Amino acid sequence: MERKGLLLVLSGPSGAGKGAVCKELQINEPSIRLSVSATTRLPRRGEVEGVDYFFLDKELFKKMIQNGQLLEYAEVYDHYYGTPRRFVEESLGEGLDIILEIDIQGALQVKEKYPEAVLVFIAPPSKRELEKRLIIRGTDSQEVIGMRLQCAAGEMRLAGRYDYVVINDEVSKAVSKIRAILTAEKSRPGFFNSFLNIFN
Repeated sequence: MERKGLLLVLSGPSGAGKGAVCKELQINEPSIRLSVSATTRLPRRGEVEGVDYFFLDKELFKKMIQNGQLLEYAEVYDHYYGTPRRFVEESLGEGLDIILEIDIQGALQVKEKYPEAVLVFIAPPSKRELEKRLIIRGTDSQEVIGMRLQCAAGEMRLAGRYDYVVINDEVSKAVSKIRAILTAEKSRPGFFNSFLNIFN
């Protein structure tokens, strides 16, 4: 039975643990592909080109915007982030499930273009825990951490526009909830339209 793949979008405030959840989810669901985003920011320690991100200069990124080569894009903290369109569309057409780990602005853009996309908001258990995680990460100054916390307050108010909210107090528990969401979404009648139509 042929079917189109499921597009799962994970996003939430910086420091909510999206990356850790995404990596653990791929271990538990090896059939899911992660769509690699493009960004104009510099690589962080340990990040690999083509695995964590495609690291581009702003001129090339803007050309991709003009040529319609991005499914979504956003400017966050003076850097651009975006999702290359071709990989996502081809993979979904092949029946593969795709994860997008992207910014909230980008997630809402995707929902407008692909209403069938499943948006999951990854939330921290508390503001104090979010600040702790940002400090432990060790990639930002205290000033930047303060800016991220301020931004997180506004981002949390957008959670109501998502299909699901998962509180990431423990990665393994968050992943179990997302796997349950995947199972539920794949049981919707709309997901099996091509199959159900053979009985008409």
